Amino acid sequence: MRVVKSIKVLRKLLRKEKLSNHKIGFVPTMGSLHEGHLSLIRNCRRENEISILSIFINPKQFVKGDDFSSYPREEKKDIFLAKKENIDIIFFPTNKEMYSDGHSTVINVEKLSTVLCGKYRPGHFQGVTTVVGKLLNIIEPDTLYLGQKDAQQAIILKKMIDDLNWPVKVNICPTVREKNGLAMSSRNQYLSDNEKKEASILFRSLKEAKHTILSGQRDSKKIIQSIRNLITKNSSAKIQYIECVNADTLEKLTILKGKVMIALAVHLGRARLIDNIQIAVK
Repeated sequence: MRVVKSIKVLRKLLRKEKLSNHKIGFVPTMGSLHEGHLSLIRNCRRENEISILSIFINPKQFVKGDDFSSYPREEKKDIFLAKKENIDIIFFPTNKEMYSDGHSTVINVEKLSTVLCGKYRPGHFQGVTTVVGKLLNIIEPDTLYLGQKDAQQAIILKKMIDDLNWPVKVNICPTVREKNGLAMSSRNQYLSDNEKKEASILFRSLKEAKHTILSGQRDSKKIIQSIRNLITKNSSAKIQYIECVNADTLEKLTILKGKVMIALAVHLGRARLIDNIQIAVK
């Protein structure tokens, strides 16, 4: 395993692999690795000759009020876990390496970036698309591995790749959950034991909503209200949004039909938590 901090060195290493026609898989992260990240790495390893993990806490995607200064930084642990999973290369750039003085170019995916989380975190997804765009240009992978937990992010990145004609396949892998159903996230470590117990209601409410839809309910307002009631009654979480949308376009749905995604975001203690569930509705 190689830990590389230089773009120039990374490109030199990868040039040899590309000349040998080796398939390259790429998993972008901000570190503080957990089982969700490790599942992405395992998928990447299975499907490619060369697997690359990036660890970069991207300042451009943190908005006012976010936790950039306190975001978990666990370099030694992350390297240990990546090595255990047989990652070939960890790209661990500095801010200066990724954003030279005077950096002023951004990538913005319109419409998709202004709904759901984007409505409450303006500029966040522009920061995500810009850094992932840069990483794709640097690494030129065959396949990019993303998690379903960050569904809006995955949809936006896929749209960016399609629109800009990058020859990159996107593999969106299932959400990995803790035993109580809470979607794994680096920010879960902000939660107390009691808050973690409370947070289990998020996925339980989504599963209950799915059951209700499959039983015949098609009114999105009623589904949203039932989720809201469950979360409010069973936790101290402050709901930011609960929405029923088309799982491809993120357009709000009044009547549920087709490929539906129910997405939510809440604040619980120090953590902002997101989750989603997808349902095929006839």
